[in-house]
Parts: sequence; structure tokens; C-alpha cells
Amino acid sequence: MKKYLVQSLALSAFALALAGCASTSATTAPADPSAVSFPEAGSAWLKGGTFIDVEQLRRMGRGMTKNQVRELISYPHFSEGLFGPKEWNYLFNFRTGKGDEFVTCQYQVVFKDGVSDAMYWKDPACAAYLGPKVSEVVRTVPAVSAAPDRFKLSADALFAFDKSGAKDILPAGLKELNALASQLKGNYKRLDTVTVIGHTDRLGSSSYNKSLSIARAATVRDYLVTQGLPQSSLRAFGVGETQPVTQCADSLGRVELIACLQPNRRVELEVTGER
Repeated sequence: MKKYLVQSLALSAFALALAGCASTSATTAPADPSAVSFPEAGSAWLKGGTFIDVEQLRRMGRGMTKNQVRELISYPHFSEGLFGPKEWNYLFNFRTGKGDEFVTCQYQVVFKDGVSDAMYWKDPACAAYLGPKVSEVVRTVPAVSAAPDRFKLSADALFAFDKSGAKDILPAGLKELNALASQLKGNYKRLDTVTVIGHTDRLGSSSYNKSLSIARAATVRDYLVTQGLPQSSLRAFGVGETQPVTQCADSLGRVELIACLQPNRRVELEVTGER
């Protein structure tokens, strides 16, 4: 009996340790929960959120640069920008285990001095979805990509200058899109989501850039459908100039500034599915 009690206590301690890891690996409890504010879920550019790879999210922690955070859990789902903002906000979907049912949780990463300093859930109960499940141990699941595959296409190579329609796709752009469609069809048994995200540089008005980015993303989405990708899996969004990957000085001449900002003019794809 004594031996059984000791074993039980040991197992309980082990279970508590696991629970502690699951609840804190991607969450930091705020000293004052009311001090943490979240944007309205409906204001996200990525409507409906995305199914996050739990293992990637478990790796989140303090002291990570924005590039490291982006590599783990991608760009923020709200239009707060990349360089200046001290908060990145996300909408993550988690399966409940009841058929196709899922829940959507809001997640926030707070940066201090350029590195991640705290991570919060709007609903603290969402942290439980990071805990290990029995199914992860006792059964084999289909091979799914560990994290979304990301593809980046230069908008300058895809489209004629300042254009966004299907007839404006350049020959080199058509070749690149055809190759990408073949790659996706060949590498995946099933495509769950193909998210096409359009980006522009900061030249021009914000409203114009937003419209241009949406139009280009929609054109790429529609073209991929014509190449045999499932329409139900494809979605397109445009974020305009809000997520630059490079910064350039205004003191540059216009030609030099346009060239410097070229990496910001892009179309990105995030792909998930069964390989």
C-alpha cells in the first residue's frame, strides 16, 4: 500500500509538471489581466484565423526577435505592421476533438526592447490546447506539415507595373505560378489551406496600396484554381504596405528608393495539408 501511494504521488507530480509546461510555454500571466487589451476579432485581415501547428506554438518564449517569432507562428493577423508596433495579435484555431468542431482563440505577443517579453491569451482557457494529448502518444496520425510551407513571389516579376489583373501577369510570372502549382499538387496528398497574401511598398496612399495588394492576391488565387488547385482551400488577402520586410531612407532618389523597396512588393503563400 505504501509503495502504491508513493508511485501515485510520483505520477501526480509528473502530471502536474506536464500541465505546468503546457500552460506556460506560450503564455505569460499578466500581473493585471485588465491591463492587456486585444483588438476586435473582426478587424483581423486574416478573417476566421488559421489552424496553428501546436508544436510550433509551444516553442514560443521570451527573448525572441520578431524574425524568430515570425518564423514560428508567421506574420500577425491584424494590420499593426512589423517594425514599430510593440504588440502582435493572432487568431488561432484549435480542433476540439468533436468531429470538425474547432474554437478560435486570440493570442498576443508583447515586445520590449525588440524581443518578445510576454504572451497572452484573451481567454486563458485557450492555453489548455497546448497541452499534450493522449492521441499524440498512442496512435499514429497522418503526416501533416509541421508548420505552414511558405512561398514568396516578387510582385515585380509577377505583374506589369501598377497592374493586378490576370491579363497583366508577365510571362515570367506565369512560368513561376505554373511551377508552383505543379509543386503543390505533387508534394501534397491533400491541401487544407492555401493562403495568398498580397503586399505593397509604402509609395502611394494606404488605401490604394491596400486595394492593389488585395487585387493581386485574388488574381494569384484565381490563377492557381485554373491550374487544378482546390478552390475550397484557396483564400486571398491583401495587407497593403503594413508588413514591410525592409526599410529605406526617404533621402534616396526616387529610382533608388523604388529599387530599395522592391522586397516589400511581394505575394506570399502559406500552405498547410497532408503530404
